Amino acid sequence: MRTNHILTLFGCSLFLMTSCSKLGKLSADNFSVTPNPLEVTGGKVTATVEGQFPEKYMNKKATVTVVPELHYAGGQVAKGQPMTFQGEKVMGNNKTISYRLGGRYTMKTTFDYVPAMQKSDMYLAFDAYLGKSKVEVPAVKVATGVIATAELYREAIRHEGACLALDSFQRVIDKKQEANVKFLINQANLRSSELKNNSVQEFVSMLKRINADREKLAIKNVEVQAYASPEGGFAFNDKLAGKRQDVSEGYVKQQLKGTKLKTDIDAHYTAQDWEGFMKLVKASNIQDKDVILRVLSMYKDPQEREQQIRNMSEAFRELADGILPELRRSRLIINYQVVGRSDEQIQQQYAADPAKLSLEELLYAASLTNDVKAKKGIYQKATELYNKDYRAYNNLAALALNQGDEATANTYLEKALRVNRKAPEAYANKAYIFLTHGQVDKAEHALADATEANGFDEILGNLNIARGNYANATDELYNNNNSAALAQLLNKNYVAAEQTLKAIKAPNALTLYLFAVLNARQGKNDAAATYLNDALRKDPSLAEYAKNDLEFAKVNR
Repeated sequence: MRTNHILTLFGCSLFLMTSCSKLGKLSADNFSVTPNPLEVTGGKVTATVEGQFPEKYMNKKATVTVVPELHYAGGQVAKGQPMTFQGEKVMGNNKTISYRLGGRYTMKTTFDYVPAMQKSDMYLAFDAYLGKSKVEVPAVKVATGVIATAELYREAIRHEGACLALDSFQRVIDKKQEANVKFLINQANLRSSELKNNSVQEFVSMLKRINADREKLAIKNVEVQAYASPEGGFAFNDKLAGKRQDVSEGYVKQQLKGTKLKTDIDAHYTAQDWEGFMKLVKASNIQDKDVILRVLSMYKDPQEREQQIRNMSEAFRELADGILPELRRSRLIINYQVVGRSDEQIQQQYAADPAKLSLEELLYAASLTNDVKAKKGIYQKATELYNKDYRAYNNLAALALNQGDEATANTYLEKALRVNRKAPEAYANKAYIFLTHGQVDKAEHALADATEANGFDEILGNLNIARGNYANATDELYNNNNSAALAQLLNKNYVAAEQTLKAIKAPNALTLYLFAVLNARQGKNDAAATYLNDALRKDPSLAEYAKNDLEFAKVNR
């Protein structure tokens, strides 16, 4: 009887020793993960784990390291940031967990996203020791799958197209031709010596040219602006400036009649040209010019101004010799337009002899056709005729990118940058290429040299999607396209996203796919299924991605 009692006590002691020497299993009930399913933001899969060690779990001599793991694609495992805990008798700097009470903890972890992670499971693995002895604690599955909607920016940017360098062609260019006629003090007659000066001769010559080439030159009007210098009384100067206007206007009418041109004459005068006076004084080397300018700012009354300046006798002599004679004048201004070739004329000239087109006309000619082959031919001709300009090389690169030919695009981009090391669109297109590969840091570096590029905001907006800066992206992506809708969708502005998607003029498969995601997020599962099926019919290559897309977890496909 005593022997049996001893054996029973020995068995109980052995059980207690055994149970205290091991760490048991943990279950998914001990953990919660946010978000679940996981989600890509800024190229990272970030999760927050709320964990709990149960009562009487953590042996006082135990050390347990919790290791987040993402299991995906054929047994591949990505490890997150671990966190270590210790029992009450362990000497260390880790978080101590009570054996009797257990303990709660929060840990964050991040994985670098790769597309294969879309179909994945997150586990917590345990590296556990009792003293120096390793103890096996089975890993626990805590989350399933990764929502990768943000990564659709790569697909969106491909559809928006690469950056074209624009032409500066203007069919109608506004120009001016100005003549200046000077008068003697207190006089208003046109002197023959003044009418022979270069500016007047060029004024008359331009009227003749406009009359002779009315197809390429068009007159808008002629302005006559007459002035009197500010010394002397206002009443006298007002009358004098008016006379100068009349004789100048009469001269213009005579020249228009001689060249058989008909146009309006806008004639007016300024009695005392204080504004012109101030401008000339500022530009002069007059010794007391700062004092004169101060007087002009202090006194608003013209007579007071003049008297104060006359009081500076030496300064006034300099003004009388160098400044005032320049203000006794009339300005004769022809406002006219240079009219370039029409679209049809440019196309005809290209067909006949492209060498007779300017660079701007050639680049513009490429915008007149939607035929990619024709565009390519025009840009290639531009590189032959104007090989010192980067834009045609860049635009050939853009065409290649839009056709998925990255190798050819890179060749042309290098040529563009050899011609102009600061070519902004070339750097923008390099950023475009990096973004399509998810190389966000390289894209950001390239985009730093592309701030003046046509299409810069579009690339920057997609870069901000890639960075997870969705609010910034919505500000930069203001066109009605897939990229803008994606930014709004990720920013949870579903009303704006729907409006943008509906406004897209040429919706493609990705447009329909984003419609499907939008409806699924709003619980409109039937509409989501319809859009999804339409998207897959339009582009079957989306099927594999859609199969693993947890945006549609509640959608019957």
